[in-house]
Parts: sequence; C-alpha cells; structure tokens
Amino acid sequence: MTDLDTETLLQAYAYGVFPMAESAESDDLFWVDPEMRGVLPLDTFHIPRRLQRTIRSAPYRVTVDHCFRDVMIACASPRGDGSGTWINDTIIDLYCQLHQRNHAHSIEVWDGEDLVGGLYGVSLGAVFFGESMFSRARDASKIALAYLVARLKCGGYTLLDTQFVTSHLSQFGAIEIERDVYKLKLAHAIVETGRFTQLSSDAAPAEILQSITQAS
Repeated sequence: MTDLDTETLLQAYAYGVFPMAESAESDDLFWVDPEMRGVLPLDTFHIPRRLQRTIRSAPYRVTVDHCFRDVMIACASPRGDGSGTWINDTIIDLYCQLHQRNHAHSIEVWDGEDLVGGLYGVSLGAVFFGESMFSRARDASKIALAYLVARLKCGGYTLLDTQFVTSHLSQFGAIEIERDVYKLKLAHAIVETGRFTQLSSDAAPAEILQSITQAS
C-alpha cells in the first residue's frame, strides 16, 4: 500500500481502520483494525492532582497547530527504551496533508524555545483519533494530553480514540472496548460536528482545568 491518498485515508478512519508502517525505514504501509480498541472516555477523563498542580504552575508554554510536522518528526524519533517507530516518511507526508485540510491537529509543549513534548491526531466529525505523542521533559506529554482533552470537550467531541491502551494512558482512564462496540460508537460520533478551535489557543491553565472537569 504505497499509493494512499488523503481521501482514502479519511474514509478508512471513518470505517475504523488506520495505517502503520513496520518501521521508519519501511516503504510500505498496512491497515490495522484491532479486535480490542483503546478509547479514552471524555466524560470520565481522570487528571491526577499532581498534574493539576503542575498545569496551574504553567512550567511550559503550550501551543496548538504551531508546528505539526515537527511534532510528527519528534514522535517518530527513537525512544529512550530502544523501541522502534511505525511512522515513516509516507505517513508524515500524508498526515501533513491532512493537517493542511484541517483534519489533523497537533498540541505542542515548549520550554523556552525548545519543543519538549506534544501529540498529534486526526479529527473527523466529533471523533479525535490520537496517533502519537512524545515527551522530552517531565510531564510534557501529560500536559499535552490534558490540553487536548480540554479542547475536545469544549469543541463538542464525543469520542477520543487512542487505538491501543498503554500504561501511560490507563492512568487517565483509557479502556479497551470490543471492535463492534467501538465501530458503533464511531458511527454515531462521525456524523456529529466537533470544533477543534472552539477553545482559544491561548486559554489560561485555569480555563483548561475547568474545561476538563466540566460535565459533558
């Protein structure tokens, strides 16, 4: 699968599948349709108290859609644990095209002028498909996730797809659901409208925390 375009990619997401590469060096992509799907329910998102205190203290600057490609490249960089990546150049180019079409977004976390954390994903209807995140400083990816959830809740999103559940995500309330249950939720959410820019890009930490804890 080397001739994938953005329209086919969006159709695939609407159906519930997503592409991956074997490695950064691989030229080929393959479709993934897990039997158990990771989701992070927005109405029960758990933000630890220590992270709340960190967000209030604003140790970093957070931006939205400021440098999408740089976030993708950082997500594709080698990890400290030696694990590889499923993000190759084809995926980077495709998702940057989705970003240009306003169907992919990024959250960036900065320490001064250094990009120290962030995440990116695909937006379709009232669904946000979280793709990958990275962290080069304490709590940077956690802060990016909290800012994302605040934005999704303000924007009327109803489904946050994490693809898989990791220990990092489970602490925030991520769960696994069966494929058919996921696709039913997806079918309902995909026809609704999510507004990624509803929350101001310079929202203060207090507004972020209030948005997270508000009733859905």
